[in-house]
Amino acid sequence: MLVLDNALWLLVAALLLDAIVGDPDWLWRRLPHPVVWFGKLISAFDHRFNQSTLSDVKRKQNGILVLITIIMLSLVAGFCLQSLTAKLPFGDILTVVIAAVFLAQNSLYRHVAAVRDGFKEHGLSGGRKAVSMIVGRDPDKLDEAGVSRAAIESCAENFSDGVVAPAFWFAVLGLPGLLAYKAINTADSMIGHKNEKYGEFGWASARFDDLINLPASRLAGLFIAFAAPMAKGNIADSLKCIRSDAGKHRSPNAGWPEAAMAGSLNLALAGPRVYAEYTAQDSYLNETGRKQASSDDIAEALVLLVGACWLQAVLVVSLAILFVA
Repeated sequence: MLVLDNALWLLVAALLLDAIVGDPDWLWRRLPHPVVWFGKLISAFDHRFNQSTLSDVKRKQNGILVLITIIMLSLVAGFCLQSLTAKLPFGDILTVVIAAVFLAQNSLYRHVAAVRDGFKEHGLSGGRKAVSMIVGRDPDKLDEAGVSRAAIESCAENFSDGVVAPAFWFAVLGLPGLLAYKAINTADSMIGHKNEKYGEFGWASARFDDLINLPASRLAGLFIAFAAPMAKGNIADSLKCIRSDAGKHRSPNAGWPEAAMAGSLNLALAGPRVYAEYTAQDSYLNETGRKQASSDDIAEALVLLVGACWLQAVLVVSLAILFVA
């Protein structure tokens, strides 16, 4: 395991590298992204151990065993990588690069900004096309407000899952924690669905992903709330929305950053949503806020995202200084 203060300084460098460079498309067009490796492993387990001929009990048992296997393999891979980097003359630099690969500040900003730009360049059709890349809703059934709210909600939720959570687990457990988190999160995104095929097999992955995202989602909500003034919002309103509405979300975690975003922008987020397979009849977060979101609100959400990322970096630097002292 990394010494805590060293892990924190390496995390600062990784956050900076990701913010500047992000995920270079030219590289991942030539090489498979590490998350793709997780995906192929999970897909192979799914094909082998989630057969429709198996009973529900057996599929749930298999799902638990698959999750344990994924966690163990990712932890071992992380420990091996960490041991290797500790022996190399430029091992810290390699650790920073590896950590940056699993952070999503830059890519999240670009994907959400693409929705804003899609509206500006091609109107509603452009916004729908861009938002279809980041959400599972049926874009053809979304008007401008629906597309805008979907992009903003995705911005908030993925800030927690794609930025704060991997940073948190790297700070706590180094590369083993980071790889294990990304493997579990990938499993949840692939098999953690409440449908006939994955309701049993993906049960363990979905529940465990909820558990390991608990601390990061709370931190993400606070980062967004305290960044509210950067988008002409109010910290108190954002915190109030978290307290009153975060628990209304179907996810025990996504409600925190989404409620913070809703309060900061005075928008009503979540609520009824149409997906490819079902319609979610959920409560609104900040129900008294505006429901007619626009591309201008997406721009403000991006300001909040940048501000929240800066606040996270400041906190990590402060903790690193504290532990060094």
